[in-house]
Amino acid sequence: MSESSRPGAAAGSATGSPTYSERLWVPLWWWPIGFGVAALLAAELNMAARALPDWLPYVVLLIVPVWILWWLSRKEIRVVGGEFVVDRAHLPIDVIARGVVVPASAKSAAMGRQLDPAAYVSHRPWVGTMALVVLNDPDDPTPYWLVSTRRPAELLAALGCADTSKS
Repeated sequence: MSESSRPGAAAGSATGSPTYSERLWVPLWWWPIGFGVAALLAAELNMAARALPDWLPYVVLLIVPVWILWWLSRKEIRVVGGEFVVDRAHLPIDVIARGVVVPASAKSAAMGRQLDPAAYVSHRPWVGTMALVVLNDPDDPTPYWLVSTRRPAELLAALGCADTSKS
């Protein structure tokens, strides 16, 4: 496996302005639910621990959903400097043979029994569509990358590979 395409390799060489960039944020409707659960837990703690100031459980526990939802939204996809960067994994664009959009209706099949165990998968359950990028690198045992993205056609265009599912 080449150093540049290994999923755990650092993406330090990918500098410059990206031709494609996307952060996979959690859905907006998760935020009120997170704050509601935190407020409910804070109210329970406030009733149970009368020795604490009334405001303390709310201040402490309302920070928790912010941190959790931000942490879940940390995944970033970029095409920059001739590399395809997914979080800390990076792949030279010249080893990409072709790509295909995986619609939400086919996501279950792509992630199920059809999934090759050697594939690199970056999945976010709240993102419906994915992009499948097939590699042509004899030194890399990874056959393809399967990546969650909200704009798979734009990602494939930035990678310079046409969506082969439309032909």
